[in-house]
Amino acid sequence: MQLPRGRRRPIPQSSRPEGPLAYARLSDPILVKRAKDGDASALEALCERHAPRVEKLAGHLLRDPEDAHDAAQEALAKLCVKIRQFRGESQFATWLHRLTINACRDVANRQRVRACEPLLEDRRAATDADPAWEADRAELRGELNRCLAEIAPEQARVVVLKDALGFSFEEISAVAGLPVGTAKCYAHRGRSRLRDKLSDVA
Repeated sequence: MQLPRGRRRPIPQSSRPEGPLAYARLSDPILVKRAKDGDASALEALCERHAPRVEKLAGHLLRDPEDAHDAAQEALAKLCVKIRQFRGESQFATWLHRLTINACRDVANRQRVRACEPLLEDRRAATDADPAWEADRAELRGELNRCLAEIAPEQARVVVLKDALGFSFEEISAVAGLPVGTAKCYAHRGRSRLRDKLSDVA
């Protein structure tokens, strides 16, 4: 004999309050998927999130601030145009890093062509910057770049990504295609050799 079954009471389901989607809280993979599906707000969120790092990388690769700004804008423009070409085989930050490097290379090539053209006399008023300080800074940067060029390229790249651009070792691993342990080893060796060369100069 079966006991009579009581009527099941409907379980109240609380609906989530609807409101604007907080794009800034979404992860890169979710933003990328939405952007590839045509969500303009997701694409804008990606650009805003990664713009500072793109500008920082361009500023390190190109000496002229205006060139660096142009390259950063080109990289972000390429992001908007080529987002559907991103297949997710690497991290989004790695893919954008390569776009930025290519944009910097394009800007640098254009500047080399312009450098062959005769330049008009620069009649602009001097800025308030201290010429001696600017000269010392330019000399130090040039010396640093020269010393970086004299150490192993893979070590120099890791040192720049870590110490100049603030990448984590996990990000360096993704960008450079190195194991995290190898990236740490390159950073240690590169810093050591760089210190030695800079001390010889001093």
